[in-house]
Amino acid sequence: MNYFEKRKIRKQLKTVLHHARTLRCSREDIMRADDLASLNEHIAQAQEAYAARAGEAMKTTGNALETCVTRLNPPRPLSGWRENFDVLVVAISVAMAFRAYFYQPFKIPTGSMQPTLYGIHSESQPPSAATLLDRQPLKFVKWLVTGESFKTVRAKASGTVHFSSSDSSKKPGYMPVIVAGIPHYVPNDAVEVDAYRRPIRLKGGVANGASVRAGEVLWSGVVVSGDFVFVNRWKWNIAHPQRGEVMVFSTIGITALPQGTHYIKRMTGLPNETLQIKAPNLLVNGKAVTEPLRIGQIARQEKVWPNSPAYAGFNPSGQPQMVLRGRSLATEQDQVTLGPDQYYAMGDNSFNSFDSRYWGPVPERNLLGPATVVYWPFTSPRFGWIR
Repeated sequence: MNYFEKRKIRKQLKTVLHHARTLRCSREDIMRADDLASLNEHIAQAQEAYAARAGEAMKTTGNALETCVTRLNPPRPLSGWRENFDVLVVAISVAMAFRAYFYQPFKIPTGSMQPTLYGIHSESQPPSAATLLDRQPLKFVKWLVTGESFKTVRAKASGTVHFSSSDSSKKPGYMPVIVAGIPHYVPNDAVEVDAYRRPIRLKGGVANGASVRAGEVLWSGVVVSGDFVFVNRWKWNIAHPQRGEVMVFSTIGITALPQGTHYIKRMTGLPNETLQIKAPNLLVNGKAVTEPLRIGQIARQEKVWPNSPAYAGFNPSGQPQMVLRGRSLATEQDQVTLGPDQYYAMGDNSFNSFDSRYWGPVPERNLLGPATVVYWPFTSPRFGWIR
């Protein structure tokens, strides 16, 4: 018997010994005394041969031990599938527990937190701008690495174009463009609006009320997926929320918000504080706040990313007809005093965020946790820790 044969036999014997010891540990309390004695005897003989590295002895004792194990623990039907299923169940259970109690993934759907965090956004381009990378299978690889995907929206039927935001919640980050009763979804920022925030036309595409034919391009361009973040589910169980943290919270019970979903904003007000906005500053108990770092940068209207716009500062909603009086900040004269279990949520994109300035404070029971890390897209300048 040459070296390689002996090495193979020894490796096989090691595996059989592992299975035999596992069987003994798991069933020795219910195994018959004579079966347990037989198993122990075969294990001892195999261990002795394994230690001596005797080729024939390892082969003989290994076969005898395997026969003993098979007799005591006969293979069950579809044993391989059963084992894989057990592993899958355990993996899913661990993942669900991790998500529920430690770090939960969350996708940024809209641009209310720009430029700190980006939701789905786009750049209008003609269909001819698509390259080889925008065709399958390279299109998927490009999206996986960069989060970018070239999208061309063509009319599925002939008819008149009109915009509707009534069912936009079915696809967060997108607005339905209706043609002949059929919705065609385009990114929210691909729609140009008037002074009253009413959609009037698609960037590089068609206008509201235009007539189109089936197959005609409504809009085309590069769509960039929103940032994917991890939410820390345990931090606020051992520490109080702090001003400046990016907060994720449930909308259940908050008037004017769709129920059963989650929002992400920046925590600007803490319990028992009185808030007021004197653009571009946020006043807490009558004093302008400039800390922590990101709060100060927003107030100073700084630019933090090379290719992104500067912060717009803190601003009142400017729309008294849309707010809950006494609970929201519509003008610079308004003040809000928070209760002992209330927090104030504002988007960093002050002119495009539906937040506490409109619908009031967030109850403590609704808090989920702070967003801590952007983990995708990998090429994003925001990849990493969130500030």
